[in-house]
Amino acid sequence: MMLKVAVQMDHVATINPLGDSTFALMLEAQARGHQLLHYTPDTLALRDNVVTALAAPIEVFDKPRGEHFQLGEPARIDLSTQDVIHMRQDPPFDMNYITLTHMLERLHPRTLVVNPPAAVRNAPEKILVTEFPDLMPPTLVTRDREMIHAFRREHGNVIVKPLYGNGGAGVFFIQEGDHNLVSLLELFEQNYREPFMVQQYLPDVRKGDKRVIIIDGEPIAGLNRIPAAGEARSNMHVGGRPELSELTAREREICAAIAPALRERDMIFVGIDVIGDYLTEINVTSPTGIREIKRFGGPDIAVLIWDAIEKRRAA
Repeated sequence: MMLKVAVQMDHVATINPLGDSTFALMLEAQARGHQLLHYTPDTLALRDNVVTALAAPIEVFDKPRGEHFQLGEPARIDLSTQDVIHMRQDPPFDMNYITLTHMLERLHPRTLVVNPPAAVRNAPEKILVTEFPDLMPPTLVTRDREMIHAFRREHGNVIVKPLYGNGGAGVFFIQEGDHNLVSLLELFEQNYREPFMVQQYLPDVRKGDKRVIIIDGEPIAGLNRIPAAGEARSNMHVGGRPELSELTAREREICAAIAPALRERDMIFVGIDVIGDYLTEINVTSPTGIREIKRFGGPDIAVLIWDAIEKRRAA
């Protein structure tokens, strides 16, 4: 099966191929003989109900940054001519991101968009997870200062983070007795129009924040991310140390509990975050971690994702 595949992503020149999941997906698509196009979200256009993008043929190479791609001549194409579109630009999940999902929704499912744009729009990582309160640590979503202060009095150490951020940006650990909470809320109020997320701090994060990759509702592998010394965040963007990690019984229980919701939304590629016994996020916009899992001896998740895509296209 030869598929026409367009990848909507931040420009390929800006990525680190060693750790980029989108790059892994492109390498596997190329190995299967699929035709690859690359375009950036800012070139997307909608006119007369036709969705187009300025796209270029791309060849990818498993080599260091700067040697990892070659682009052909760009041309504006009708994206409905493609069999598959990967929506892989990084968040933040803002109005621009939401608008792009509305545009791509005009194409799906005739052109298969991974993950489905309407489902992504309605299930951002820090919102979808709130459908499973029994699996989460105590969590509050609000801009109301009185509720935030009451939550902190109840739970002591807390994490405060923007609702639609990514990569650990804007995540703060506020310890009991710390006098900076009001200043932090003032900063958030100035910079974010949305509510904030406040969670009870989980000391188990020192043991790691595990990313579990789920394909078609089935858990595949876990990548534990250990925070650097002096850092409350474990994201690899901010120095978290990754290591392959077997899935625990509790993690499999969490995956089984959320699987029906993921399948209902036809989410092919999902990455959940688990700290200790608690689910903290369900990442559906642009999950990461598959290069690291393969590098540490785990399964080649790009293969499994493409198996799932090809199965849908053959149906």
